[in-house]
Amino acid sequence: MKQFAIASILLLATTVAARSEDCPVAPDHSADVSGVIAQIQQAENEQAARALNNQLWELWTDAPDESAQAVLDRGMTRRNAWDLLGAIEDFDKLITYCPSYAEGYNQRAFAHYLRQDFQAALPDLDKAIELSPNHVAAISGRALTLLGLQRVDEAREALSQALELNPWLSERHLMAPGGPLAPPGEDI
Repeated sequence: MKQFAIASILLLATTVAARSEDCPVAPDHSADVSGVIAQIQQAENEQAARALNNQLWELWTDAPDESAQAVLDRGMTRRNAWDLLGAIEDFDKLITYCPSYAEGYNQRAFAHYLRQDFQAALPDLDKAIELSPNHVAAISGRALTLLGLQRVDEAREALSQALELNPWLSERHLMAPGGPLAPPGEDI
């Protein structure tokens, strides 16, 4: 029985490794992302920044291949329909198949966040940011998650980092006087 369990674990590990080797490298959009962020930083108003932000989402959600794109799209559709467990299941599959694709982690974190499972969301956000350091949505999501965990100073720091990249984020109001992330002394 013990040998069967060990063999099953080895088979599963081999299958996961083989599957992740099948995923091509995600398209490198880092230069395009940096260019769009530079445009956002120069935007004259929130509406102009929002249109540019949509371009970022197009880049971030450009999956490595058609299979990964289908799973990502299905997971996002399920999340939008509030089938959060189904979405997490799809994002688990995407991460297993494409472990170096940042958006899989970001989307799974968002589903966990919506379930208010902040502990589960945080490692996924950290991984998304590790893979895509200028992923503004993951950085601001990290700030919201840290706020959900009542780690206010860390949340403030993360949101400041996100706002350096995109000063038009709607979350900027959290740092306004009276907001939950207002700098100390400005929260009253």
